[in-house]
Amino acid sequence: MSSLPMTDTSRHHSRPTVLVAEDHEDSRLLFKFFLESKGCRVVEAGDGLEAVMAVEREHPDLVLMDVSLPGLDGLSATRRLRERESLRALPVVIISGHAAAADRDEAVAAGCSEYLTKPLEMKQLAGVLERHVRPRAA
Repeated sequence: MSSLPMTDTSRHHSRPTVLVAEDHEDSRLLFKFFLESKGCRVVEAGDGLEAVMAVEREHPDLVLMDVSLPGLDGLSATRRLRERESLRALPVVIISGHAAAADRDEAVAAGCSEYLTKPLEMKQLAGVLERHVRPRAA
């Protein structure tokens, strides 16, 4: 998969936009490198509040949200996004180091679209792109 089509939520950019909300810079850079290689525009956030503000400003097609973010954690940030009617359909994929069923259940209750556990393989991330970044209606 060399590039991805844009979704209906991409308003100002020719490439799909993915917000990566991750407090570890190494992980953000890894995601950014991979996503850009797939034709995505990447916006970064280092904490949950920054992620919420970036969603409102950038209108991404997909959010990759770490659970353990400083300040406002990823689940709380997801809940805030889901409070807004216009953001309820935005795919928010939680990426967590916690693999317990209770953690997954809590993320689903917060409104996540999908829950992935670390360490994450890039083929899993490619699958997320295929499932959540859809072509614009003609």
